[in-house]
Amino acid sequence: MRKKFLMMVACGMLLTLSTGRAQTKSDGFKSLFDGKSLAGWHILGGKANYTIQDGAIVGEMQKGIANSFLATEKKYGDFILELDIKLEGTETNSGVQFRSQFNPEGNKGEGLVYGTQVDIDPTPRAWSGGIYDEARRNWLYPLDLNEAAKKAYKIEQYNKVRIEAIGDEVRVWINDTPTAVLIDTLDKTGIIGLQVHAVADHLAGKKVYFKDIRIKTENLAFTKLPTDVYVVNLKNNNLSEVEKKEGVSLLFNGVDAKQWRSIDGKEFPKKGWVVKDGEIRVLKSDGAESTNGRDIVTKKQYQAFDLSFDFKITEGANSGVKYFVTLKEETKGSAIGLEYQILDDANHPDAKLGKSGNRTMASLYDLITSQKHPRAPRAIGEWNRGRIVVTADNQVTHYLNGIKMVSYKRGSAEFKALVADSKYKDWPNFGEAVKGHILLQDHGDAVNFKNIKIKEL
Repeated sequence: MRKKFLMMVACGMLLTLSTGRAQTKSDGFKSLFDGKSLAGWHILGGKANYTIQDGAIVGEMQKGIANSFLATEKKYGDFILELDIKLEGTETNSGVQFRSQFNPEGNKGEGLVYGTQVDIDPTPRAWSGGIYDEARRNWLYPLDLNEAAKKAYKIEQYNKVRIEAIGDEVRVWINDTPTAVLIDTLDKTGIIGLQVHAVADHLAGKKVYFKDIRIKTENLAFTKLPTDVYVVNLKNNNLSEVEKKEGVSLLFNGVDAKQWRSIDGKEFPKKGWVVKDGEIRVLKSDGAESTNGRDIVTKKQYQAFDLSFDFKITEGANSGVKYFVTLKEETKGSAIGLEYQILDDANHPDAKLGKSGNRTMASLYDLITSQKHPRAPRAIGEWNRGRIVVTADNQVTHYLNGIKMVSYKRGSAEFKALVADSKYKDWPNFGEAVKGHILLQDHGDAVNFKNIKIKEL
């Protein structure tokens, strides 16, 4: 009886093992790391040490060593990649490059890896799962755009990272939590790389661990997203399927400005503004407020909304995006409204006016100074991504290139106190209208806009 029982148990174990192997094989994933060797990988960029310990690739941070990458020898286009990552400490950083490139002559001849990266960030900033463009475009998807996802990463534990790159869309998951969605057309294929980040001297010796690295390249399908995951779409004047499902609409289609009109009339201005090359452009005039083409506003008014827009300024330029504009006030210059300031802080005198910098880039003009994040603004002549979110409870947030810059509540005691001490003090109930137009400002300087989208909340 005992022999028969043991045989039944053994058969059951064999069946379980064979079933498990069949499932692993049938899911379409292939291992990129056998747990014993670095076959198929090579080190690019810096000269950090990569070793194998207990079935994991271990990268050690070293004094004076540049960003280093253990990269696949093969390039990959569309794929789903899964791996587990553990990072020591809360001051360090790492990442996973994907569809990335290598310039052997870059970085003074040491070689330069550049391209998209899923960031691993255990610092209090908590941007793990955000998307950064290494050595090229800076942050594409900081996790300020997805506050809930900041809690997904577990400090000094193994974390499951999943990158789904199919066509122009990338979705990132940390421990089964969606952290970033990016639509990008720049790189269709490239290497996968495991980063050992350059560190300050006192962090030398810290380690990052990578294991269970596997990839799927056929029969790919995205994991279904929950609602309300913000999408960064770098295609011009385009709505992705995710955006359409979430109720995002275009305020500018790249062809005409039918949704916009002058503050003085029912149609788009015949001078001072042009629609060209997929952009709405305010033309250079005399640098004064609304004296050439005048401001333009949306024909529709909005209450609670999520507005995003790309803008590019010229040297010394001044402009703005205003909201809750009622047009009830009689003004000779620009129309009255809450303003997301657009400014060349270095070269326009307005940056030094107001109080404590409250007229600088992405500030709530003349009321609240934006935080001075060194990586938020782009250089003059490069495109910036602005975003204004107004929730139903009147909480307002300004973003610049995905980084939170200003947060306040319309109608609060603090807000009223700021208004009372500003240039708007003589306007009754300034900024508290139930609804209003969205405005692009003519301040007499050349500024271009595109990718203007809105989601009513």
